[in-house]
Amino acid sequence: MKTQTTIRVDELNYQLAKEILAKIGLSYSQAISVFNNMIVMNNGLPFDVKIPNKETEKALKELENREGKSFKNVDDLFADLDK
Repeated sequence: MKTQTTIRVDELNYQLAKEILAKIGLSYSQAISVFNNMIVMNNGLPFDVKIPNKETEKALKELENREGKSFKNVDDLFADLDK
């Protein structure tokens, strides 16, 4: 059995989401059904919802202020990660 519901969402995000979903062959209603099924299967949201820890907050601020490290290529990035 199906039920009908009404939700309020931001108009711009709704339109953008519908366009994206159409490209992958889903209607907005179908996507909501998938989301609902994932909630049931996961016994909660199908993704983590967390308050950022201090380290994550620091990293986000660095990104916002463009203060993070940058690398010329992927090899340099991985070399730095191996330190």
